[in-house]
Amino acid sequence: MWWLFCYLLPIIRLYLAGLKVLIYQLLNRPFTLPVLPRQHGRVAIVTGGARGMGFETSRHLASLGMHVVIAGNEEDEGLAAVKKIQEETDQGKVEFMYLDLASLKSVRQFVQRFKSKGLPLHVLINNAGVMLVPERKTEDGFELHFGLNYLGHFLLTNLLLDTLRKSGKSGQCSRIVTVSSATHYGGRLDLNDLQGRSCYCAHGAYSQSKLALVLFTYHLQDRLWARGDPVTANAVDPGMVDTALYENLCSPAQLAKRPVAKLLFRTPAEGASTAIYAAAASELEGAGGLYLYNGRKTESSVTSYDEQLQGRLWMQSCALVGLQKA
Repeated sequence: MWWLFCYLLPIIRLYLAGLKVLIYQLLNRPFTLPVLPRQHGRVAIVTGGARGMGFETSRHLASLGMHVVIAGNEEDEGLAAVKKIQEETDQGKVEFMYLDLASLKSVRQFVQRFKSKGLPLHVLINNAGVMLVPERKTEDGFELHFGLNYLGHFLLTNLLLDTLRKSGKSGQCSRIVTVSSATHYGGRLDLNDLQGRSCYCAHGAYSQSKLALVLFTYHLQDRLWARGDPVTANAVDPGMVDTALYENLCSPAQLAKRPVAKLLFRTPAEGASTAIYAAAASELEGAGGLYLYNGRKTESSVTSYDEQLQGRLWMQSCALVGLQKA
């Protein structure tokens, strides 16, 4: 009975969060991007930038004149995305670099290759992720949602912080934009069982990873402010977007989703708009520690503001990925 309760409760929480989003999207128009300033000379990395919202983000930033690095683990898909963007715009530069966020070794190798280019880094968009994947482990033995969605981005961000700091300046900060989800509202974080070994539920694992990303964003911003670094960190919520992320839904849920998605889900371009806004909007210059939904500052979950939990998660994450805690 305990196991059944442990398994079902995260599912109920996730679908309740999803229902609230659908009602909002029924009653509210999608956020429309304002005219954004040109971004010539600025460099961005977009994880998962070859498909879905990541592709739309990469394409839009390149059209603003940015040098965009698409980071992903499918080379053919990444090169195809680069070619498509290059055919559409000659304003910026776009290239593909291999990155497997489910491998800490790959994350470190990616950072080494990027730094060897001698480029600055003005925008890091932590966009890649998996959702509702059956129980699997990363190369390093972490539960896949936690390891890829959260720990991979945690390590990537920390290893690139020195470059972000050097690239930012007063009045023109570097920006870290992390894509979370409304599912974080139903997420629970058990520091004694981050891998879900006592009772695995894909819905709970996904929600936990998205909550961890918000906790990480807030604590990171506090650390950046404490040092006086010219870097801001914000979390964004794209809403419910019609992308391939939903391919792991069970068959009945897939059938129910199709008609609902056509009516109520956002397109990938609409879902990407808030991340693009956070990356380039003048009015967000110097603004950090925000949770942005549909282009507006929004309150995230009560749990996400728990500073003690933020700090404990940070320390434990450092230990898991092999970073110094200071």
